[in-house]
Amino acid sequence: MDKRDALRIIIVDDEAVIRMGLSQMVRHLGHHVVATAADGKDGLEKVKQLQPDLLLLDIKMPELDGLEVAEILQAEMPLPIVMLTAYSERSLIERAANAAVMGYLVKPIHENKLGPTIEMAMARFEVMQSTAQQVYKLRNQLETRKLVDAAKQILVATGLSEEEAYQRLQMAARKKRLPMSKIAQAVIAVGRHG
Repeated sequence: MDKRDALRIIIVDDEAVIRMGLSQMVRHLGHHVVATAADGKDGLEKVKQLQPDLLLLDIKMPELDGLEVAEILQAEMPLPIVMLTAYSERSLIERAANAAVMGYLVKPIHENKLGPTIEMAMARFEVMQSTAQQVYKLRNQLETRKLVDAAKQILVATGLSEEEAYQRLQMAARKKRLPMSKIAQAVIAVGRHG
């Protein structure tokens, strides 16, 4: 594996033997283990501090369980997470999926499954991030369109045609070097108070 492709990984598992075995596998796959932790609370702190590329996370642990850690991270600083567990309970898998976990491995973990699972988790996370950015962009476009339409209606009420109103908004945006949404908000604010 090319050094540029090497991932910075944190391993969180309450069993020292598993942490050591996973560390060896991760290194053998060409990645870097930047930290390990024996419980969810310590693991969460290390993730926030070191900001790894990927987290290998056991489910059943003291302090915070892996699913709680995954849920906190999903809300605060999303990253690809591969859950590790000795349990293959359907409810755990569903909860992991809801926490945006990108991969799930049942112990004992084998290197021939770990490598592809890490790759898949990274790819899924990239798709999820890209989709989230597209949704954000579309929301902003929709919000801008609503503002521009509302501002146009205010200007149309002053006797302009819709096209003239739109052109006025466009010219003001260019002249002031502001986005159309800002100009529209100003027109709406004046329209409400004027």
